[in-house]
Amino acid sequence: MTDRHVQAEVPAAATRAGDFPGMPVEFGAFCELHRPRYLSYARVWFADPDQAAAVVRRALGSLASVWSEVLVGPNPTAAAWEILRTTITEQRAHSVPSGLRPGPADEDLAILHYVVGLATPEIADVIGTDAASITGRLRHARRSAPAEEV
Repeated sequence: MTDRHVQAEVPAAATRAGDFPGMPVEFGAFCELHRPRYLSYARVWFADPDQAAAVVRRALGSLASVWSEVLVGPNPTAAAWEILRTTITEQRAHSVPSGLRPGPADEDLAILHYVVGLATPEIADVIGTDAASITGRLRHARRSAPAEEV
């Protein structure tokens, strides 16, 4: 799996595993794995990199508060992704009342693929599903997208 997220681009306020002292090492590993992609996704919705980092930090803080329940659930990665999406949606509602908000899940896939630049296996890893499902949903999203006017 490639990692297209350059660490030098991460704002100084970005979330690090050490931001959550007392959390299990598994949580730290989860943060280190997913934080760069979460930041890339958040930057689609927030032009200010520090604001995007703050939203990701808030989402990971929410995840930390329910980590033990999420970890024993059927799909911790999917649960974490939903926490991130909810946090972004709530923050967008407060900061940009009439602005765009994250839409249906298939739109997220298109954003992760076409805007953030993640390959299908990377998207599957980030949202907690299988690559075959992502491929089919991306095809469906592309077919469902309105045709561009010439």
